[in-house]
Amino acid sequence: MNRWNWKLTVASALLYTLAFNLIFFIQELFLVLPKAFVPGLRPTLFHNNHTWEGHNPLAQLFQGTGALATFLTACVCTVLLRRARGRSSTNRLFLIWMAYHGFFESLPQVVVGAFVPANDVGMAMGYLGLSPHVKTVVAVLAFVAMPVLAVGLTRPLLSLAEDPREIDNAGARTGFVFRVATLPAVVGVALIIPFRVPRDWIEVVLVPVVVTLLGVFWMQAGAWAIRDVGARGDSRNMSVAGLAGAAAALLLVFQLVLRPGIRFY
Repeated sequence: MNRWNWKLTVASALLYTLAFNLIFFIQELFLVLPKAFVPGLRPTLFHNNHTWEGHNPLAQLFQGTGALATFLTACVCTVLLRRARGRSSTNRLFLIWMAYHGFFESLPQVVVGAFVPANDVGMAMGYLGLSPHVKTVVAVLAFVAMPVLAVGLTRPLLSLAEDPREIDNAGARTGFVFRVATLPAVVGVALIIPFRVPRDWIEVVLVPVVVTLLGVFWMQAGAWAIRDVGARGDSRNMSVAGLAGAAAALLLVFQLVLRPGIRFY
């Protein structure tokens, strides 16, 4: 039986929490910034949302820039991850979760937006005049991409193993992904909640739960089939205290600085 690396599990939960909130902040920031340059719009950024005053037709289009920014962030993190062979396990795991949240906080919005005009991405699609057929095609592509991307991120996750025996067979790989991804993500959902309050509980809890279920399920389900992964992890220099401090600092920024609202006008 493989030794349970609790440091890696706890660090993964903290990095999952940090990545979710950073990606969510990027989304809201890039929902606000374009509106700040549009005459007649006065946007305000919060820790878990944004709003604006005034009217301009471009506001509908710019409701899609948040999802676009998070998707592009995920793409950048994926490229960095592929070039990260010499990076520490902490950095690689952070890039994995940043890419994960960038994809899984944006692509579900595309799927929903294709059928719900009031959704942020749905508003942008409406402004662009996309036909129902085009919306359906885009939604299908986004839906199909999600399991592919999740399984794709599972390979670098498995490479965080420190002992080849941790990932040398289907059962071992399944167990490793549970310890380093699935369990940390479940714990991460609970850790994310303080960053999102106050808001309606359905909005506080539903978003991180959906983001977790849509991707981690595929990572866990596909782990057994991934072969030929080298064990290149080293958790000795991981600082759980440092990561906990970073999460606490980000929470303070969210609740003390962003929660009252920052006006971009």
